[in-house]
Amino acid sequence: MYKVTARNESHVTQFTVLCFSDLPHLQVPLFIIFLIIYLNIIFGNTAVLFAIVSDSHLHTPMYIFLSNLSVLDISYTSTILPNLLYMLSTQRKIISLASCITQMYFFLFFACTEMILLAVMAYDRFVAICHPLHYTLLMSRRTCLVVVISVWIVALLEPVSFTILVANLTFCSMNQIDHFFCDATPLLKLSCSDTAHVNMTTYILGALVGMSTFMLTLVSYVYIIFNVLNIHSAIGRSKTFSTCGSHLTCVLLFYGTTLSLYMRPTSMYSPKQATYAPMQDKLFSLLYIILIPVLNPLIYTIKNKQFKKAFKRLSRFL
Repeated sequence: MYKVTARNESHVTQFTVLCFSDLPHLQVPLFIIFLIIYLNIIFGNTAVLFAIVSDSHLHTPMYIFLSNLSVLDISYTSTILPNLLYMLSTQRKIISLASCITQMYFFLFFACTEMILLAVMAYDRFVAICHPLHYTLLMSRRTCLVVVISVWIVALLEPVSFTILVANLTFCSMNQIDHFFCDATPLLKLSCSDTAHVNMTTYILGALVGMSTFMLTLVSYVYIIFNVLNIHSAIGRSKTFSTCGSHLTCVLLFYGTTLSLYMRPTSMYSPKQATYAPMQDKLFSLLYIILIPVLNPLIYTIKNKQFKKAFKRLSRFL
C-alpha cells in the first residue's frame, strides 16, 4: 500500500514479505517443518528453563546464564517464526511499516542480548577454570544478578538509535522484502532516502557490540585453552575442557552464522550485484534463527551429569 504526499510522491506504508515465494510447491511442507521445529524450540528450551528453576543444585552462575539463554532462544524465534508460519499457511504476506520496524527492533535486541550473554558466559568459564579459588568471590549470586540485568538493559537500548533512524527513512516504489522477515539490510535496500548515515551507524554499533563481545569471548577461550594445555593429566584436561566445550560449540555456531551473514559490504545486498543471493541469505538466517535454538538445549544437556540428575529428580516429582 502507498500513501500519496502533498508533493505527489507515493510512500510505502506496507511491505510484501516474499518469504519462499520462489518455491510455491513447498509452501505446505515448509509450514509443517517450521511448525515442528518451532514446537521443538519451545519444548526444549522450556524444559531446560524449568529444570534450572526447579532444582536448587543448578542455582549457580553458569546455569543462571544458561536459563537466560533459553529465554532468549524462545524470545527471538517467537519474533520471527509465528509470523512466518502465518504467512506460509494463509499466503497473506503483507506487513505494515510500523510492524516491520518493530519486528526488526526486537530481532536486533535479542541478537545483541545473545552476543553479550555468550561473552559473559565465556568470562564465567574463564574465571571458573583459570581462577577457581576466586570464583565464588568474582561470580557471586549478587554479581550474577547485576550482570544479567545489565546484559538485558544494554541490549534493549543498543538498537534504539538505529531503529529510530530506519523509522525516519522514506520508502517508495519498491515494497517487496525478499526475505522471510524484516531484517535490517534488505529493508534498507528498499529505502529511497540516503542511507549512508544509517549504514555508518550499523558499522559503529556492530563494532561496539559485536566486535567487543567477540574479542572478550575469544580472549577468554585463549586463556582457557592455555590453562587446559598446562594440565598434565589427560583425564584432567578432558574433564576441565568438557565444562566449557558445550558453550564453545554454541559460540562457534553463533558467530559462524552471523559473521557469514552480516559481515559483508552492504553493496553485496543490492539486486544489481552479481553476488546478490537472496536464497543464500535466507538459508544463513535460518541457521541462526532455527538451528542454534534447537541445538542449544541438546548441546548443554546431553553430556551434562547435573542436568541428567535434575531431569531425573524432575521426572520423579512429575
